[in-house]
Amino acid sequence: MPEEENFEIISFYKFAHLNNLEKFQLTIKKYLIDNHLKGTIIISPEGVNGTISGKFGFINEFNNFIYNIFSFDNFDVSNVSKTNSIPFERPKVKIKKEVVPIEKKVISREGKHILPKDWNDFIQKDDVTVIDIRKSFENKIGSFQGAINPNVNSFREFKGYFDELVKKNNKKLAIFCTGGIRCEKASEYLKEKGVEEVYQLQGGILNYINTIPEEESLWMGECYVFDKRVAVKHNSNPGSYTMCYGCRMPINDKDKQSEKFIEGIACPYCYDKSSDEQKKRFAMRQFNKTKNKEHCKNDK
Repeated sequence: MPEEENFEIISFYKFAHLNNLEKFQLTIKKYLIDNHLKGTIIISPEGVNGTISGKFGFINEFNNFIYNIFSFDNFDVSNVSKTNSIPFERPKVKIKKEVVPIEKKVISREGKHILPKDWNDFIQKDDVTVIDIRKSFENKIGSFQGAINPNVNSFREFKGYFDELVKKNNKKLAIFCTGGIRCEKASEYLKEKGVEEVYQLQGGILNYINTIPEEESLWMGECYVFDKRVAVKHNSNPGSYTMCYGCRMPINDKDKQSEKFIEGIACPYCYDKSSDEQKKRFAMRQFNKTKNKEHCKNDK
């Protein structure tokens, strides 16, 4: 019998001109603590971006709180899902120069957006190039059929990739990311380079897999998320990946069969890259973690 989903998760962003960030930081952090909410919110001069979780029913009040303190009426995009546990350790409110680092400020949301219900038809057109603008390891565990993987390791690297793309591509661009915010930044950068036919998946992959029935979906694999769930499937059902605590990479059952996998210490992606000293440190952390779990069981 499946566990009951008693918690909700909301991911959201809003581009808006913000001041007094330190004041907002303290106010939001206090609200999260007082209401037993966990997750991360990033505030910057260009807007707010976050993912927060709590007990079922918290979202309307939370949304109204954010709207009131920032004086706006809604989020540009928000995605809501249910879960059987809170996938964050603590509440965090961070001040950043940008909501996503690409060294391109965005204040208003002016890109072209494609709704999930129209996405399948759009990306299958001959005059459309589909590009996954997430990191390579995210693409590896899931992507859309026919999408290009630029093989970059940071969002800033996309600037170089796009500069080369502009020189040789004459098709419309269909871009997508997890929740949509990276696409907003990329779209603005491409527009600055003179590319007008750039279309984004509204609400990103999360909106798509929560909207489109799996039997009609062009999504293949799982979607990486930045919390303890690691990855999700359609309808935000739990995925099959876990996290390597040595390098923070998502790993599957096949990876765990490798002789280079040591739980809590290393995996095939980092075993040869980590030093003996790092492995010893991770081993001590894993030992303490296991010891604490056993202690908690004995206390029950």
